[in-house]
Order: sequence, then structure tokens, then C-alpha cells
Amino acid sequence: MLCFIYFFGDKSPLKPAIMKWEKLKPPEPDDPMCCCECDMDQCACCCDCDDLDEAFNRWLKDRPSKGGCHSPVLAAVADKLEISMIPALVLLPLLLRVAALHYLLGIIILTALPGLVLWYYYATHRKKRRTLFFLTLALYSLFYMYFLFITEIVPHGDVTQLQLFTATSGVVLTLISLIHTKRGPGFVTASLHEAHKHRQEANNDSEHLDGLLQPAASSSEAEELQITKEVPTEKWGRCSVCKIMRPPRAGHCRTCGSCVQRLDHHCIWINSCVGQANHRSFLLTLCVFLLTSLYGISLVLCSICPRQYLMTSLLYCPGVYSQPSTALCFTCVWYSSIVTAGLLYLLVAQVLNISFNVTEREALLALRNKTGQSRLWGLVIDTGEYSRGLYQNWVEFLTMAEASVSPRTSLTDLV
Repeated sequence: MLCFIYFFGDKSPLKPAIMKWEKLKPPEPDDPMCCCECDMDQCACCCDCDDLDEAFNRWLKDRPSKGGCHSPVLAAVADKLEISMIPALVLLPLLLRVAALHYLLGIIILTALPGLVLWYYYATHRKKRRTLFFLTLALYSLFYMYFLFITEIVPHGDVTQLQLFTATSGVVLTLISLIHTKRGPGFVTASLHEAHKHRQEANNDSEHLDGLLQPAASSSEAEELQITKEVPTEKWGRCSVCKIMRPPRAGHCRTCGSCVQRLDHHCIWINSCVGQANHRSFLLTLCVFLLTSLYGISLVLCSICPRQYLMTSLLYCPGVYSQPSTALCFTCVWYSSIVTAGLLYLLVAQVLNISFNVTEREALLALRNKTGQSRLWGLVIDTGEYSRGLYQNWVEFLTMAEASVSPRTSLTDLV
């Protein structure tokens, strides 16, 4: 009995050998094989891809016929590289040119275009957690509209050099602010909690030292000090998903798989979260894009409909379908107007949330828990937890500390 305990207990000399054999033994039929463990993965460029792992498992187990043995692997690689974006980028200018043939076709296509985009997205990208689909579509639309402006509107001679410089500067500033927004929302790291504890200990030591240096404080000063101590300090909490200590108002984004400081929402159009580190730059990107878009729309309408008022030319522009170029520009104006209207609604919602000092995540939680009040015809949910008045809310937003950017943010994350 003692020999049995010695050889098979915790202090058994055979245990390291058994553990080494468990580590080096070939995988069982039910064990998933990671692409990093395969000999084919030389550059590890497709690592962390569940679809590719599953395709390799099927290929290694079932060994399909030679004609289609690599089709699951190639399909997974194509899905990883987002090759399915190419049909959408090709169809967008084609649909706009078809819509420019007649105003009825324009109404039908522009009305159905949002539904077609969502259908194509759910058909090709719904299994992805993060995707460049909407970001690529938005950047492609921006560059295509600018390309038509340069090739179709500027040669008419109705646009001055100053107007061209202003429109081009707006496009460049939009890209710069977008790149700054993509640098990171401010992910919560373990070092952030350690820095918070050290800062809190330093504050406690300074308060204790001040109390020793000023024992004879006046009654008014003592009352103010007592009130300051009674202000409740917000406590940090542990995330139930990633098991990390996070500050107040931080939230876990299931799309990014990380906790974000002062999480507002995950924006699919920039393929990133909007948090404490990039909320101001996100708002700046919206403002610059909207101003550039409205300015470009006004220049195009003044060029193709010079005899009409700017506000009415979008609805009534006689003779615009007489030439293919003017018809295409008028159709693209309507396309840009639809996108601008959607982003204008997003900007209004953001401004209202900032005015009430509430994030989109907090508003959704308040609606779910029925703890918030609907304001301004349902445009904003007032939780009343952090609001300190319109002026103070905007001061807090514009002067809040820049959150630390996650170390895992790299140049590849900018796209």
C-alpha cells in the first residue's frame, strides 16, 4: 500500500514522465488541432481562426477527394482575409449607375440599398466577431464620391480653387481624425488597477500628513473636510467575463473581447469600441465628416442645378437626367444625403448623451432595468447617476483624463 502511494501519489517520480508523455502524445480524434500546431502554418498569418481549425480537422479526419480536398481550407482563408468584400465594392458603383438611368430606378435602388447591404453582411460576415465590412464600405464610398467630384464636377468650371481646397481638406481631416479614433478606446489592463491602488494609497498618506500638520483647524474648515470625506468614492468591480478589475463606468465589449474604460458602444463603422480614450476624437470625426459631406453636396447641387435654390434642388432639378454624368452625380448626391442623415442622427444622439452625462451602454442598461427616464421624445435616457448639469457634463467630457491605450494596439488595428 505504501509503495502504491509512493509511485502514484503527488510525489511520484513517474509523474514528470507521465506529464511529458501527455504533452508530446499525438492528439486524440476528439481533440481540436490548432493551426499553429500544423506543419502548414509557416508564417502563422491565419492563427486564432476557429473556421480554419475546423477546416483542418475535417481535412485531416475525413481526407476528402483530390478535387476538393483544399476547398474548406481555402474557404476559411478567404473568409479570414475578407475577400467576400470584393463583390460589394464592385456592385456599389454599378447599382448607382443603374439608379442614374431613371428617377424611378433611383428611388427603388436607393430605398432597397440599405436592406441589400444588411442582407449581404449577414450572409457573409455574421459569424465574425470583428469585421472590416462597414469600415471598408464607408471608406470606399467616401473615396468614390470624391473621385466623382474630381472627375465630373470640377471640370465643369463651377468649382473654384478655394472650394476644391476646402473639400479636399475636409476629406483629409476626416481620415486623420478617423486614424486617431482607431488608435484605441482605452482598454482596461491589470496595471491600471495597480496604478489606481498606488494613487489611492498616496492620497491617503497625504491626507494623514495634512491632518498631522494642521491639528488646529477652524470649525468651517473642519466641516468642509468632513463633507469631502463623506463624498462616496466609486468602487472598482470585477468583470464577470474577463475576470479583471475595472474602474466605474467601464464595460465589457463582447465583440472586442475586452473591457473598455467608460465604454459608450461598439461602432461597426469604425470596427472599434468608443470609450474614454477615443470618444472625443470619434465625435470630432462625425462633425468633420458631416460638414465635409454637406459642403460637398451643396457644391454638386450648385453645379448641376444652377437655376434652382439649394434647398429645393435636391427634390426638383429639371433636366438632370438628360446627361449620364449629371444623372450619376445627382444619384450620388441622394446616396450621400441618406448616409449623412443617418450619421447626423448619430451625432445628435451623442450630443444629447454627453449633455446628460450618460453613455449608450448605461442607457441600454437603464432601459433593461427600468431605472432611467426617457427625455426629449425618447432621444436620450436620463439615468440621473452622473449628471451634474449641462455645463459641468460638457466640462467633464472635454477634460476627462486620456485613458491609456492598450499595449496590444498596433498599426494593424488602425484599419
